[in-house]
Amino acid sequence: MKKFVDGRDGPSHDEMLSWPTMSSGTLAILALAVLAIHVAVIAFNVFGLVVVPLGAWRGWRFVRIFWWRALHLALLAVVALQALFGRTCFLTLWQAALEQTAGAPASREPLIARWIESAIFWNLPIWVFAALYVAVWLYALALWRLVPPTRRKS
Repeated sequence: MKKFVDGRDGPSHDEMLSWPTMSSGTLAILALAVLAIHVAVIAFNVFGLVVVPLGAWRGWRFVRIFWWRALHLALLAVVALQALFGRTCFLTLWQAALEQTAGAPASREPLIARWIESAIFWNLPIWVFAALYVAVWLYALALWRLVPPTRRKS
């Protein structure tokens, strides 16, 4: 048992990842849900990178919504920082842990799930991702300056 900061006993990391009361089918569904969330985050980030400059050019007001732009910039910062620190994305880790615990072999995945995984998980060194993600974050930061968001007036 590990100790919490306040000294109480708590579960170890392995105990927290064991999910003893869930069936392998439930764990496999949760792994697919994590993959779906991962794809949604990627789509949101790519959408923002494309639609902000396009929307500025076309006069679309929604591309200047402050909370949306702040969320976009923050998500891209998380991705870039994880890569800079050589850390695997926590969504990838959760999905892998769920799949491993479920015991589901990769070949049993639906075709669309395998296709999505091959599209978003590339076998390259982490420094490549770090450079790419930092460049993307800098681009989003430049968009923040070039197409500044506006706060709603109350």
